[in-house]
Amino acid sequence: MGIEIINKYFPNLSDNQQVQLESLMELYRDWNSKINVISRRDIDNLYEHHVLHSLAIAKAFNFQPGTEILDFGTGGGFPGIPLAILFPECSFKLIDGTGKKILVATEVAKAIQLKNVVAEHLRGEQETGKFDFVVSRAVMPLPDLMKIVKKNISKKQQNAMMNGVICLKGGNVEAEIQPYRRIAEVTEISQWFKEEWFKEKNVIYVPV
Repeated sequence: MGIEIINKYFPNLSDNQQVQLESLMELYRDWNSKINVISRRDIDNLYEHHVLHSLAIAKAFNFQPGTEILDFGTGGGFPGIPLAILFPECSFKLIDGTGKKILVATEVAKAIQLKNVVAEHLRGEQETGKFDFVVSRAVMPLPDLMKIVKKNISKKQQNAMMNGVICLKGGNVEAEIQPYRRIAEVTEISQWFKEEWFKEKNVIYVPV
């Protein structure tokens, strides 16, 4: 399944966004042969399992122009790069503790001329910047993540949703969201994307 799966759910992409998204397969295939950022078995599923999965956040949130977003533990650039393509007027900082992965994210962003992305080899504890939202894709248990990134959430509000943390998580998330059960919002991705793979996958939002 290629780029068609993205068009199915995001039919109003600009020509530029279309070209950027279409370029991802070749770029990630090439980089993945040198540095393993996506499991070799899974590279054929790039659009469904990585790009579209990342874009579930765009179904839940419509970030206002000027929104600043930190992608914590981005790996090779997920969810940050697909989101940066979809929200060209927002700025994204991608960080990861593994330098090789950040190299891939940097080079992919450069190759598709993403002007709104900065990628840095950095652990979450070392990041001192302030952001409207922190996004993350199943990097660590939610309470551990919240401890690290609370310091990075800006007090200045510019979106309809309060600033906070947005995670992509699979499986049963009850235990993880327990400390935040009064404020956390859990949305099943399968309400937007009908493919089997999205069953039991969620977008979790915790306002900070």
